[in-house]
Amino acid sequence: MSLIRALRKGASEMGFLRDEHSLFRLYSGLVLLVILVAAFGPLLLSEDPYASNMTASLLEPSAEHWFGTDKLGRDCFTRIIYGARVSLSMTIMVVFLMSVVGTLVGIVSGYCGGWVDTLLMRFTDMMMAFPGIVLAIAIAGVMGGSVVNTVLALATVGWTKYARLGRSLTLKLTQSEFMAAAITNGTKPLALLYRHILPNTFQMVIVTAAMDIGSIIMEIAGLSFLGFGAQPPTAEWGLMLNEGRQVLQTAPWAMIFPGLAILVVVAIFNLWGDSLRDLMDPQKAN
Repeated sequence: MSLIRALRKGASEMGFLRDEHSLFRLYSGLVLLVILVAAFGPLLLSEDPYASNMTASLLEPSAEHWFGTDKLGRDCFTRIIYGARVSLSMTIMVVFLMSVVGTLVGIVSGYCGGWVDTLLMRFTDMMMAFPGIVLAIAIAGVMGGSVVNTVLALATVGWTKYARLGRSLTLKLTQSEFMAAAITNGTKPLALLYRHILPNTFQMVIVTAAMDIGSIIMEIAGLSFLGFGAQPPTAEWGLMLNEGRQVLQTAPWAMIFPGLAILVVVAIFNLWGDSLRDLMDPQKAN
């Protein structure tokens, strides 16, 4: 995060960004641009990202092929644009699953207390004892490499953070005056959950999820690079890195451009998540 802080500080000192709202608007615009490219970019391209053309194998970047071609003659620029859709779709699914599951586990744990709290938190601690990426590799290896299995593997190891967050927020809320008043008025437990607890945990969960997007993109790319994620011929950035590694000496562009795509997109989402966190909680903007 030191690089993110340095970029933000440099932009502020140069006078481009004068407050947290300006930062957030700028980074939100960049995030929107990335999402639009991922969603609609493939519709504007005429090249087939999966069609092989051995006569155009390993062509250097040119006016016809902006990022060159890979060993099967496929246009690298087209595959990177299609890869944005695949990578971001997988990331959104992972973040959604682990935030929803983890938050619900944490809320139930904090609200119920007693043996339910002990059981859920000890299971959470057990899951957190394993290195996340190693456990994800093991799960994906057992289930088999695919887009769906990658999402499930990363969600399985990523929910624990949200469980602890949800529990902490719930314990704090249950001691608040408005919760005591609601209980006194006879509000039923389920109504307490969806009227008071869920709305008051939503903000912190969203901020945490936003800050996780960049790391999840890299983890998805890492699993695909190792062969446990998306499988050929899927246009996915990590898989493209693995395929480019095989021809690095003769066609470095096949690995450089997918790597740059990951770098740029991860940086944009990290900056956005950091600015969102600072906007929601200015005390952390140090």
